[in-house]
Amino acid sequence: MAGAARKINIGLVGYQFMGKAHSNAFRQVGKFFPDLEAEPVLKALCGRSEEKVKAAADKFGFESYETDYRKLLERDDIDLIDIVTPGNSHAEIAVAAANAGKMVVCEKPLANTVPEAEAMLRAARENNVPNAVCFNYRRIPAIALAKKMIAEGRIGKVFHFRGVYLQDWIVDPNFPIVWRLQGDVAGSGSHGDLNAHLIDIAHYLVGPITEVSGMLDTFIKQRPLLAESDDRLGGKASDQMGEVTVDDSSIFIARFDSGTLGTFEATRLAPGRKNHSRWEINGEKGSLVFNMERMNELEYYNADDPEDVRGFRVIQTTDNPHPYTANYWPAGHIIGYEHTFINFFHDVLNDFAAGRPTHPDFADGLACQKVLDAVDRSSKNRAWEQV
Repeated sequence: MAGAARKINIGLVGYQFMGKAHSNAFRQVGKFFPDLEAEPVLKALCGRSEEKVKAAADKFGFESYETDYRKLLERDDIDLIDIVTPGNSHAEIAVAAANAGKMVVCEKPLANTVPEAEAMLRAARENNVPNAVCFNYRRIPAIALAKKMIAEGRIGKVFHFRGVYLQDWIVDPNFPIVWRLQGDVAGSGSHGDLNAHLIDIAHYLVGPITEVSGMLDTFIKQRPLLAESDDRLGGKASDQMGEVTVDDSSIFIARFDSGTLGTFEATRLAPGRKNHSRWEINGEKGSLVFNMERMNELEYYNADDPEDVRGFRVIQTTDNPHPYTANYWPAGHIIGYEHTFINFFHDVLNDFAAGRPTHPDFADGLACQKVLDAVDRSSKNRAWEQV
């Protein structure tokens, strides 16, 4: 990478699904973005199992490893702490990292509770450390283009946001209780894992949500306990049963500060839907539609088109005028899920290196957490709740 102003030494805490995604992004970002202002150096990987973290460090290309995140904070050769652990450890690690003066990046959702998210933001601000939360879907070219089109008034005043995030990976009742199905670890289920993405995109494209009314439910309340985990989402089931302590389905309606009305649905019990994150925005002049399973496409309806050719058009967001795409392949050669992390870290590293504010940051993560919490309260109280 030519002309890098500085190096940023990375200490990554966690090495499974998101650890793999983040490590790959750090390795690739300088190869695709010649304007990168800071080169990420894979300095140390951290995990509790020495055997597993050592193997992961070798596989991902880290120079060293630790089995206690506190050791990373003591090291002068670590500049940035990247947290990809389960949600119950986010606040502890992030607050300690900020107090140690480290830059901090954290996976979504930012925390398991609003007080935890508030503590993370407070620590970052009090120590004046750069911070970001990895809502990587903002860096999808089609979604970045939608942001631009809305800002330019292409669809006018926004009336509706409706989003669904549908998966099916736990539809089998014999699927074991992995950490994502444990409330004391994950905080919530489909709501925090999937709706968090929709909420952040809605905040990004439409604006703040002010009140909600929702329902959370758990259809499969007992499952086999986990005998052995893997580095994706599953693992081997034991012959013992346990209680599922998170939701597997979540639905809520919302009102935005702008007056826009919203509907949100997330579930892990939609057979045939693998990662179906779809949203539609309707405005006075047109509509926009996005589907994560066709992430290089943005659908656009323009009410000002001549009546005889009016209809939804599909914009292939793979050409140079589209956000991020000039750094990849020729037009029509699509990018994928891993590139959303590469795009995210390009922006975040550049902002960190230049001392600029970046988004989404911990304040954005807290805003999302407050909506998640209000929906949870609404479900329990069977009433509208203010955010």
